[in-house]
Amino acid sequence: MKIALIGYGKMGKMIEQIAKDRGHDIVSIIDIDNQQDFDSEAFASADVAIEFTAPQAAYGNYLKAWAKGVKVVSGSTGWMKEHGDEVRKACEEGKTLFWASNFSIGVAIFSAVNRYLAGIMNQFPQYDVEMEETHHVHKLDHPSGTAITLAEELVERLDRKEAWAENTTDPKMLRIDHIRRGEVAGIHTIRYDSEADLITITHDAHSRKGFALGAVLAAEYTKEHQGLLTISDMFHF
Repeated sequence: MKIALIGYGKMGKMIEQIAKDRGHDIVSIIDIDNQQDFDSEAFASADVAIEFTAPQAAYGNYLKAWAKGVKVVSGSTGWMKEHGDEVRKACEEGKTLFWASNFSIGVAIFSAVNRYLAGIMNQFPQYDVEMEETHHVHKLDHPSGTAITLAEELVERLDRKEAWAENTTDPKMLRIDHIRRGEVAGIHTIRYDSEADLITITHDAHSRKGFALGAVLAAEYTKEHQGLLTISDMFHF
Protein backbone atom coordinates (compact mmCIF):
# COMPACT_ATOMS: atom_id res chain seq x y z
CA MET A 1 0.00 0.00 0.00
CA LYS A 2 1.14 3.55 -0.73
CA ILE A 3 1.01 5.82 2.34
CA ALA A 4 1.52 9.56 2.67
CA LEU A 5 2.40 11.07 6.04
CA ILE A 6 1.03 14.46 7.09
CA GLY A 7 2.99 15.58 10.14
CA TYR A 8 6.50 14.29 10.79
CA GLY A 9 7.06 14.56 14.50
CA LYS A 10 7.78 11.68 16.87
CA MET A 11 4.52 9.95 15.99
CA GLY A 12 5.00 10.43 12.25
CA LYS A 13 8.49 8.92 12.36
CA MET A 14 7.26 5.94 14.38
CA ILE A 15 4.39 5.38 11.95
CA GLU A 16 6.86 5.53 9.07
CA GLN A 17 9.00 2.75 10.54
CA ILE A 18 6.07 0.49 11.40
CA ALA A 19 4.51 1.00 7.96
CA LYS A 20 7.79 0.04 6.26
CA ASP A 21 8.16 -2.98 8.54
CA ARG A 22 4.69 -4.11 7.39
CA GLY A 23 5.71 -3.82 3.73
CA HIS A 24 4.12 -0.48 2.85
CA ASP A 25 5.66 2.33 0.79
CA ILE A 26 5.90 5.88 2.15
CA VAL A 27 5.42 7.92 -1.03
CA SER A 28 5.17 11.43 0.47
CA ILE A 29 6.00 13.13 3.76
CA ILE A 30 4.44 16.54 4.36
CA ASP A 31 5.40 18.76 7.27
CA ILE A 32 5.08 22.45 8.03
CA ASP A 33 7.94 23.46 5.72
CA ASN A 34 6.80 21.71 2.50
CA GLN A 35 3.04 22.30 2.27
CA GLN A 36 3.37 22.67 -1.50
CA ASP A 37 3.84 18.90 -1.71
CA PHE A 38 0.09 18.45 -1.30
CA ASP A 39 0.05 19.30 -5.03
CA SER A 40 2.71 16.73 -5.95
CA GLU A 41 2.14 13.60 -8.02
CA ALA A 42 3.73 11.59 -5.23
CA PHE A 43 1.11 12.68 -2.70
CA ALA A 44 -1.74 12.07 -5.16
CA SER A 45 -0.46 8.51 -5.71
CA ALA A 46 -1.09 7.56 -2.06
CA ASP A 47 -3.88 5.16 -1.18
CA VAL A 48 -4.18 6.67 2.30
CA ALA A 49 -2.66 9.66 4.13
CA ILE A 50 -2.00 9.31 7.86
CA GLU A 51 -2.39 12.69 9.56
CA PHE A 52 -1.09 13.64 13.02
CA THR A 53 -0.84 17.43 13.32
CA ALA A 54 -2.40 20.24 15.34
CA PRO A 55 -6.14 20.90 15.84
CA GLN A 56 -5.99 24.14 13.86
CA ALA A 57 -4.40 22.42 10.86
CA ALA A 58 -6.27 19.10 10.73
CA TYR A 59 -9.43 20.09 8.85
CA GLY A 60 -7.47 21.99 6.20
CA ASN A 61 -5.27 18.93 5.73
CA TYR A 62 -8.32 16.75 5.20
CA LEU A 63 -9.58 19.09 2.48
CA LYS A 64 -6.20 19.12 0.71
CA ALA A 65 -5.97 15.33 0.78
CA TRP A 66 -9.55 14.82 -0.39
CA ALA A 67 -8.98 17.27 -3.24
CA LYS A 68 -6.34 14.84 -4.55
CA GLY A 69 -8.57 11.81 -4.08
CA VAL A 70 -6.60 10.54 -1.07
CA LYS A 71 -8.34 8.90 1.90
CA VAL A 72 -7.31 10.11 5.36
CA VAL A 73 -6.55 8.46 8.68
CA SER A 74 -6.27 11.07 11.42
CA GLY A 75 -5.44 11.18 15.12
CA SER A 76 -5.68 14.96 15.40
CA THR A 77 -8.21 16.22 17.94
CA GLY A 78 -9.89 19.52 18.67
CA TRP A 79 -11.43 20.19 15.24
CA MET A 80 -14.79 18.47 15.76
CA LYS A 81 -16.70 21.32 17.40
CA GLU A 82 -15.99 23.73 14.56
CA HIS A 83 -15.87 21.38 11.58
CA GLY A 84 -17.64 18.18 12.63
CA ASP A 85 -20.77 18.81 10.55
CA GLU A 86 -18.72 19.65 7.46
CA VAL A 87 -16.65 16.48 7.81
CA ARG A 88 -19.73 14.30 8.24
CA LYS A 89 -21.32 15.88 5.15
CA ALA A 90 -18.16 15.37 3.09
CA CYS A 91 -18.01 11.69 4.09
CA GLU A 92 -21.67 11.23 3.19
CA GLU A 93 -20.80 12.65 -0.25
CA GLY A 94 -18.00 10.14 -0.87
CA LYS A 95 -14.91 11.33 1.01
CA THR A 96 -13.23 9.05 3.53
CA LEU A 97 -11.89 9.83 7.00
CA PHE A 98 -10.90 7.29 9.64
CA TRP A 99 -10.72 9.30 12.84
CA ALA A 100 -9.81 8.23 16.36
CA SER A 101 -8.68 10.14 19.42
CA ASN A 102 -6.45 7.16 20.18
CA PHE A 103 -5.39 4.34 17.85
CA SER A 104 -4.09 1.98 20.52
CA ILE A 105 -5.67 -1.48 20.39
CA GLY A 106 -5.50 -1.52 24.18
CA VAL A 107 -7.38 1.77 24.40
CA ALA A 108 -10.05 0.40 22.05
CA ILE A 109 -10.52 -2.54 24.44
CA PHE A 110 -10.45 -0.17 27.44
CA SER A 111 -13.13 1.97 25.78
CA ALA A 112 -15.36 -1.07 25.30
CA VAL A 113 -14.91 -1.97 28.99
CA ASN A 114 -15.66 1.64 29.92
CA ARG A 115 -18.96 1.60 28.04
CA TYR A 116 -19.98 -1.76 29.47
CA LEU A 117 -19.11 -0.82 33.05
CA ALA A 118 -20.92 2.53 32.77
CA GLY A 119 -24.08 0.70 31.71
CA ILE A 120 -23.88 -1.40 34.88
CA MET A 121 -22.99 1.51 37.16
CA ASN A 122 -25.94 3.56 35.96
CA GLN A 123 -28.01 1.34 38.28
CA PHE A 124 -25.90 2.28 41.32
CA PRO A 125 -26.03 6.06 41.92
CA GLN A 126 -24.23 5.72 45.26
CA TYR A 127 -21.00 5.57 43.22
CA ASP A 128 -19.65 8.89 42.03
CA VAL A 129 -17.40 8.76 38.99
CA GLU A 130 -14.36 10.83 38.02
CA MET A 131 -11.47 10.56 35.60
CA GLU A 132 -7.75 11.36 35.65
CA GLU A 133 -5.41 11.50 32.66
CA THR A 134 -1.61 11.75 32.78
CA HIS A 135 0.66 12.58 29.84
CA HIS A 136 4.18 13.79 29.09
CA VAL A 137 5.14 17.41 29.74
CA HIS A 138 5.20 18.21 26.00
CA LYS A 139 1.45 17.70 25.68
CA LEU A 140 -0.08 21.15 26.06
CA ASP A 141 -3.77 20.46 25.45
CA HIS A 142 -6.00 19.11 28.18
CA PRO A 143 -7.96 17.06 28.75
CA SER A 144 -6.59 14.62 26.20
CA GLY A 145 -8.68 13.61 23.21
CA THR A 146 -8.83 10.09 24.63
CA ALA A 147 -10.13 11.40 27.95
CA ILE A 148 -12.82 13.40 26.16
CA THR A 149 -13.93 10.34 24.19
CA LEU A 150 -14.08 8.23 27.36
CA ALA A 151 -15.94 11.01 29.18
CA GLU A 152 -18.54 11.31 26.43
CA GLU A 153 -19.11 7.57 26.64
CA LEU A 154 -19.71 7.92 30.39
CA VAL A 155 -22.04 10.91 30.13
CA GLU A 156 -24.10 9.11 27.49
CA ARG A 157 -24.64 6.12 29.79
CA LEU A 158 -24.85 7.67 33.29
CA ASP A 159 -28.10 9.48 34.00
CA ARG A 160 -26.51 11.31 36.95
CA LYS A 161 -23.94 13.11 34.76
CA GLU A 162 -24.98 15.88 32.38
CA ALA A 163 -21.57 16.74 30.90
CA TRP A 164 -17.84 16.65 31.68
CA ALA A 165 -15.66 19.47 32.98
CA GLU A 166 -12.29 20.20 34.53
CA ASN A 167 -11.95 21.76 37.99
CA THR A 168 -15.57 21.16 38.93
CA THR A 169 -17.30 20.22 42.18
CA ASP A 170 -20.76 20.08 40.61
CA PRO A 171 -22.12 16.55 41.26
CA LYS A 172 -23.94 16.63 37.92
CA MET A 173 -20.65 17.08 36.07
CA LEU A 174 -18.08 14.37 35.34
CA ARG A 175 -14.78 15.73 36.65
CA ILE A 176 -11.61 15.22 34.60
CA ASP A 177 -8.23 15.97 36.18
CA HIS A 178 -5.04 16.20 34.13
CA ILE A 179 -1.40 15.68 35.13
CA ARG A 180 1.68 16.45 33.00
CA ARG A 181 4.95 14.82 34.06
CA GLY A 182 8.09 13.32 32.54
CA GLU A 183 7.73 11.35 29.32
CA VAL A 184 4.54 9.48 30.23
CA ALA A 185 2.98 8.04 27.06
CA GLY A 186 -0.53 8.16 28.48
CA ILE A 187 -2.44 6.94 31.53
CA HIS A 188 -6.24 7.11 31.79
CA THR A 189 -8.01 6.13 35.01
CA ILE A 190 -11.74 6.03 35.76
CA ARG A 191 -12.83 5.72 39.38
CA TYR A 192 -16.23 4.82 40.84
CA ASP A 193 -16.14 5.77 44.51
CA SER A 194 -18.72 5.13 47.25
CA GLU A 195 -18.72 5.10 51.04
CA ALA A 196 -18.28 1.33 50.91
CA ASP A 197 -15.60 0.82 48.27
CA LEU A 198 -13.73 2.01 45.19
CA ILE A 199 -13.81 0.49 41.69
CA THR A 200 -11.01 1.59 39.34
CA ILE A 201 -10.12 0.82 35.73
CA THR A 202 -6.87 2.06 34.17
CA HIS A 203 -5.10 1.98 30.82
CA ASP A 204 -1.36 2.67 31.07
CA ALA A 205 0.52 2.94 27.77
CA HIS A 206 4.14 1.81 27.96
CA SER A 207 5.10 3.74 24.80
CA ARG A 208 3.65 5.44 21.73
CA LYS A 209 4.35 2.34 19.63
CA GLY A 210 0.85 0.96 20.21
CA PHE A 211 -0.68 4.19 18.90
CA ALA A 212 1.52 4.11 15.79
CA LEU A 213 0.75 0.46 15.03
CA GLY A 214 -2.97 1.15 15.41
CA ALA A 215 -2.74 4.03 12.93
CA VAL A 216 -1.11 1.78 10.33
CA LEU A 217 -3.74 -0.92 10.92
CA ALA A 218 -6.38 1.77 10.44
CA ALA A 219 -4.77 2.78 7.14
CA GLU A 220 -4.89 -0.84 5.97
CA TYR A 221 -8.58 -0.96 6.89
CA THR A 222 -9.33 2.42 5.30
CA LYS A 223 -7.86 1.41 1.95
CA GLU A 224 -10.73 -1.07 1.56
CA HIS A 225 -13.54 1.03 3.09
CA GLN A 226 -15.05 4.47 2.75
CA GLY A 227 -17.05 7.07 4.62
CA LEU A 228 -16.57 8.26 8.20
CA LEU A 229 -14.81 5.37 9.95
CA THR A 230 -13.91 4.72 13.60
CA ILE A 231 -12.06 2.21 15.75
CA SER A 232 -15.35 0.41 16.50
CA ASP A 233 -15.81 -0.19 12.76
CA MET A 234 -12.40 -1.86 12.56
CA PHE A 235 -12.69 -4.00 15.70
CA HIS A 236 -16.48 -4.54 15.72
CA PHE A 237 -17.06 -3.68 19.38
